[in-house]
Parts: sequence; C-alpha cells; structure tokens
Amino acid sequence: MALPLLPTSLVGSYSQPDWLIDRAKLAGRFPPRTRAMELWRVDPEYLDQAWDDATVLALKEQEEAGLDIVTDGEMRRESYSNRFATALNGIDMENHGTALDRSGEPVPVPRVMGEISRKHAVQVRDVEFMKAHTDRMTKITVPGPFTMGQQAQDDYYGDEEALAMAYAAAVNEEVKDLFAAGCDVVQLDEPYMQARPEKARQWGLKALARALEGVEGTTALHICFGYAALIHERPEGYSFLPELAGSAVDQISIETAQQNLDCKILESLPDKTIILGVLDLSTQEVESPETVAQRIRKALPHVDVNRVIIAPDCGLKYMPRDVALAKMKAMADGARIVREELS
Repeated sequence: MALPLLPTSLVGSYSQPDWLIDRAKLAGRFPPRTRAMELWRVDPEYLDQAWDDATVLALKEQEEAGLDIVTDGEMRRESYSNRFATALNGIDMENHGTALDRSGEPVPVPRVMGEISRKHAVQVRDVEFMKAHTDRMTKITVPGPFTMGQQAQDDYYGDEEALAMAYAAAVNEEVKDLFAAGCDVVQLDEPYMQARPEKARQWGLKALARALEGVEGTTALHICFGYAALIHERPEGYSFLPELAGSAVDQISIETAQQNLDCKILESLPDKTIILGVLDLSTQEVESPETVAQRIRKALPHVDVNRVIIAPDCGLKYMPRDVALAKMKAMADGARIVREELS
C-alpha cells in the first residue's frame, strides 16, 4: 500500500467514548496493571459489542482526520499493557502483587506464580475486526517484554532478566500471529526502557531481540516519558534512545513536542524510520496546523524526510474525544503543509 511523504498515524491509543469508559475514574489513577473492569460503563454481557462499536468509531474518526495509518484506538483496553499482560499463563489473577510505578508509587500488578506463556492469541481478532472496517494501512500495539517484567511481582523466576525473556517469548508468538492476521505494522510499547535505562541496557535490548526473533513484517517501538496528563515532572531528553540503533525494530516513536526535544538526537538512529511526535498532550489546547508544521520542520535537518512518520507524542487516551479529534486533524493538516512545501 503506497503511503504519501510524511504519512500520519496514531502512536496507538485514541480517546475512548464517555459512554464506554468512566473517564473520570480513568484519569484519577495511574494506568492499571491488573484488570480494572470497574472502569467500564457497559454491562459485561454487552461489552464485546460496545468495544466493537467504539473501534468502528475510532477508525472512522482517524479516517475523517486524514490519517494514513490507522489503529484500533485500543478501545478494548483499560491500559496499554494490562489486557495482554493478564491474558497469559503463569499469572495469579486472584492475588495481585505490588511493584513501584515509574513515579515511585506502589501499585497493584500481575503476580507471576508460574511459567509465563500464551494461553492463546490475544489480539488477532482485534486485527481481523480492524481490517474488516478500514481499507487503510493498519497498526496494532503490544506491550513490550521489558516493560511487562517491570510491571509485575515475580514470585517464580527470581531473576528479572529471566522474567523479561519469558515475556519476550510470549510477545514473539503474538507478534507473528498479528502479522499472519494481516496487520501492516506491529508496535511494541516499552516506556520503561526510558524510565529504567540501566536495566534496559543490561537485558532490555536482549528481551527486545527475543521478542522480534524470526518476525517478518514492519515493527515499531514506542519509548516515552509517560502520559503527560499524569506525569508532570519530565526530563528534557532521552536517557535511552541511541542504544536502539542496533536493534531489529524498523520504526521508533519519539516525543518531541512535549519536551521541546533537541532533534539532533535523531541523528543517532540513522537507519530507523522515526515516528515523530508533534502533538503536545500535556495540554488540551489544539495546535494550529502551522504549529505542527514548524515541529516537523525542526526535525528534518536531522533525519531523511523519507524516514519520517507524523504522530502524536504519545497515546490520545486521556484527551477528551473532541480535543483528540481536533488535534488529529491539525496533525494531518500540518503534515500536508510540509508535504506540499517539499513537493
């Protein structure tokens, strides 16, 4: 499928409708690591239907905004990680564990009591549904093995690297199944590589390599500073990014707007496609297309324009839906301004 210069996409999540999820409860806590069914407004017997309906809406609003690569908006998830991380063998779903969030606060997490493995494909049906409702290029996201290992209490392996490698094997099987189902891009979300760079250097890259072993298809990696709506104290630059230059991943998602990032760091990833974050999600103010265009221009001296995809800095999950749609439209319009300048 041919894409234009500077194609546009989401990082992954889109704003879930108020009729689907209790957004006040969602915003009042850190992203849940265990299942949090109390967040859904719809009775359990109707949830599957509601998730499907919300996914159709998310797809159509991305198309309306002019996005070239669409996602399912992660409508079925309470957080980016917990739906997959709690669908595996080896997890005690009755007795949660505790781990420190990236903010340093203790939060409930999956408790690992046995060998981690997939019970079944978790998101294949999500891909099939998405493909049936759009003719655009598709992307879906999976939590990365390093991040899942950091978001768990390990009462079985007794070794953080071994735990991450076990998660990586499960992710590897899932990614292969998602490509087999027809997805165009599969993205691994690894925010904890930024939050805990020393451990990421010690075994995070090894776990990433295992997760991508034998994978054929376009892969992406999202590494971020956390949802700006929740994490307000944020470093000026990345503590872990050039290390990914030698990884097998094809695309790397990078925040530039919220941090006013020095885009020179993009030069450290000379062979990667950059998913360039150009929407500031620390504010509900909607950028003008020209503001977006300026953020794109800022990056182009440091990366070949043919290796750039335009996206928000992070997921739009915590944005009000009207704001999320308006920001997406501004993003697509800003990309179009620069595309026309270059052509």
